[in-house]
Amino acid sequence: MSISMIWDHLSLVLSALILAVAAGVPLGLLAYLSPGVGKALLWVVDLIQTIPALALLGVIMVITGPGSPTAMIGLALYSLLPIARNTALGLSQVPGHLKEAAAGMGMSPAYRLLHVDVPLAAPMLVTGIRIAAVNAIGTAVFASFVGGGGLGGLFYTAIRQQDMAMILGGTAILMAMALVLDAGLGWVERRMSGGRSRLPLPVKAAGGAVLVLASIALVVTTLLPSRTEGRLTLYDGDYSEVKLMHAMVELLVEDKTDLDVVILDQMTQVNNHNELKGSSPSCDLMFSYDGTVLTTFLGLDTADIPAGETLYDFANRAVQEREGLRLLGKVGLNNTYSIGVTRSVIDRYGAARVSDLIPVAGELDFGAEHEFYTEEGSMKYQPFVDFYGLRFRSAKPVDVVLKYSAVESGAFDVMVVYATDGLNKRAGLTILEDDLGFFPEYYGAFLVREDLFSDFYDTAPNLEQVLELLTGQVSSEDMVELTYAVDVDGRDVVQTAREFLMKKGLLGA
Repeated sequence: MSISMIWDHLSLVLSALILAVAAGVPLGLLAYLSPGVGKALLWVVDLIQTIPALALLGVIMVITGPGSPTAMIGLALYSLLPIARNTALGLSQVPGHLKEAAAGMGMSPAYRLLHVDVPLAAPMLVTGIRIAAVNAIGTAVFASFVGGGGLGGLFYTAIRQQDMAMILGGTAILMAMALVLDAGLGWVERRMSGGRSRLPLPVKAAGGAVLVLASIALVVTTLLPSRTEGRLTLYDGDYSEVKLMHAMVELLVEDKTDLDVVILDQMTQVNNHNELKGSSPSCDLMFSYDGTVLTTFLGLDTADIPAGETLYDFANRAVQEREGLRLLGKVGLNNTYSIGVTRSVIDRYGAARVSDLIPVAGELDFGAEHEFYTEEGSMKYQPFVDFYGLRFRSAKPVDVVLKYSAVESGAFDVMVVYATDGLNKRAGLTILEDDLGFFPEYYGAFLVREDLFSDFYDTAPNLEQVLELLTGQVSSEDMVELTYAVDVDGRDVVQTAREFLMKKGLLGA
């Protein structure tokens, strides 16, 4: 956890609150002045609040692209409800006799609204902003799923690694943010409730101008995309395998070419792929797997592979024809789905192959991430158990980040895992042989834009050769050790990648 991560999170929250205030206060005013229209608008704001955070961010990203702008807009929409409702509520609670007195003094409705109603409703408005601020600080952790930065990636990694110190440290930072923001806004609320400020008008005007300019600057800088022109651009991964491979790219390319590499905030595989393809890609390459390209990115299945053609060759040909992307050579690791069982299963039943579970499946509990239970594609739970004739006592979904914690606590006897995940070793899981060959290979390879090497030819004419240095160099056993070092031993990703490349003779001391 770094100062820059904390600042990214805080600036994201503050810029979202500024947008929410800019939109929410007028909405509240409209709801107060025109109850019919306002009721409909507040109903829409209520509906926005019910949309799951990841779904809302995914929809926004289709329009605005990945990064902090998507996260900021999503947070602003989530913050509208308390601000708009409290504005309308505060205005509606202005005492009637004060309104009558204002009218009796000859004030116009507009003048009374600005000089009587709004000042009296301001404390209630600030209360709404306080509620929105505290909510936004927690919700902002989802920004990392769309490349929006902040502390979300830290929590994702900490929960997966069961790093309680990191979880508590990140939580403490978020709590401190919430307390500081709430205390500051509480002071503003008390000042507004205590009557008119005694500061001279020029001082108040200057302070207001500075606050407005600072707010505009913060929003604009958050909206501006990262400058990546002339640099090889990647997004960080949400799994250690991808983080490690992207770190190797950065180390090799910057060592063997004149090209600079920038790794942006982490992003899921699907979102990363969406940002790689198309006429205006925001990145240049990503580490993925031929099976993921086939089933997840292209929506095809192993049954679509022509006889005599490998999954890798077919996926590579299909992604070139459909999306103008291509796979570089396989780096060596095969991160396919595997079936892991606990030590107690081995001790009780002596299982070595998946077929060995057939007669005892009724005594075992099966666990996997939610995605494994979906109906899209053939590499899922129901086709798997039908293929092997397995009938488990129970089959429960669990979040992918929490599944290792669940199996270590005894919730599952059998779990679907990725073959190269170092956490398999920590959890004491034994990987069973897929003796009937249900799961296809998932060989790791870099997925790149077709025009990548021509775009960077002047700066790095040997770029393709440098990237291909990793072809065949990272075995499944290597990746198990690398991910174990990162996820279990807590080693730094870049340093772990550097030491591996030096060991392979690909990088000098």
